[in-house]
Amino acid sequence: MKKIITLAIIALTIAGNAMALELNEYKVFYKLNNEKTFKSLSRYLDVTDEQADQLKYVFVLTEKKLKNALNAENEVAAEKAMYFNLGNAKYILSEDQYKKYLTAINLSVYVNNSEYYAENDVK
Repeated sequence: MKKIITLAIIALTIAGNAMALELNEYKVFYKLNNEKTFKSLSRYLDVTDEQADQLKYVFVLTEKKLKNALNAENEVAAEKAMYFNLGNAKYILSEDQYKKYLTAINLSVYVNNSEYYAENDVK
């Protein structure tokens, strides 16, 4: 009986943290607009000046869309903003650059999630 209650509590905790976790994942896209982050990402992706300008514009629009979505707590709109970013980045970047971009985004999400778990002592 104790095991069932413990499992129920764990399930409720995970479900409660799932929404915060998902919103935490979208916050990675805010960091792309940071000047230092953008320069590092541009160097890592080895983008041209034209690609950098296009990416910067996409990142600004993504940040606006995400702010509106997160302020309204609209997960569907936040997801659309994420897909907007990924779709435009795929169009702007070469195939190899886009793979590197996805790797950078996924690593950032992983690091943010690790920090989130450490801060909230979630195991």
